[in-house]
Amino acid sequence: MFFLLSKLLHLFLMPFLWVLLFLFLALFLKKPKYQRGFLLTALTILIVFSNPFLENEAWRAWEVEATPVKEVGHYDVAIILTGITGYREDLPDRIHTHKGADRFLHPLQLYRLGKIEQFLITGGDGRITGTAVPEAEQIEKVLLMAGVAEEDIITESNSRNTYENAVNTAKLLAEHPEWKKRLLVTSAFHMRRSAACFKKAGIETDVYSTDFYSAPRYLTPDETIVPNAGSLSNWHLLIHEIAGYMVYKLMGYL
Repeated sequence: MFFLLSKLLHLFLMPFLWVLLFLFLALFLKKPKYQRGFLLTALTILIVFSNPFLENEAWRAWEVEATPVKEVGHYDVAIILTGITGYREDLPDRIHTHKGADRFLHPLQLYRLGKIEQFLITGGDGRITGTAVPEAEQIEKVLLMAGVAEEDIITESNSRNTYENAVNTAKLLAEHPEWKKRLLVTSAFHMRRSAACFKKAGIETDVYSTDFYSAPRYLTPDETIVPNAGSLSNWHLLIHEIAGYMVYKLMGYL
């Protein structure tokens, strides 16, 4: 039930959907003062959430900062959270990645540099209905194709959310007491919730943020005042993540 509700919450936290709602209200309500108010609200949402400067500042405030590669020590295992691959029944003979593939590409770099000994990949298929190849197994295939030794990869394919990632990883770690130095790898925007979940589950890790949405400040017109349609989509992701953090806090997962 919690998994289904989280998927529904994702839809209702979409700024573009809010704009449509207020436009429909303005269209169907007959009183001019209400129409004007809803139109102004829709316009305000569009202006605020399409502004690239405000979006970037929000990302900069929320994301967990990067660790320079040269400052990364030696780790027994990198714990990689999934959520960045898809599955197509019509094209099952390849791996389909979304933005966020840095979650496995950056630790692969650390592996090649000798800073990581093994990988623990955690994540199922994430579907409400139907079945697909679990994401952990998809990422495992990519790492194998990249030349990672099969014995250096362990997968956990039952988790459907971050809370389950932490709980199921804790069970696996109990079977591998030799993994004393652990590096948690996920997207920078997702690291706050992930690190808190793993800490709650009793797992001590260092963190390694990847897949950044924030960028340096550029005070040019296209980065400050020119609207950007992509900002609406990015705000949706950030609002969803902040809401998820709050819900996890209320549920006692953090």
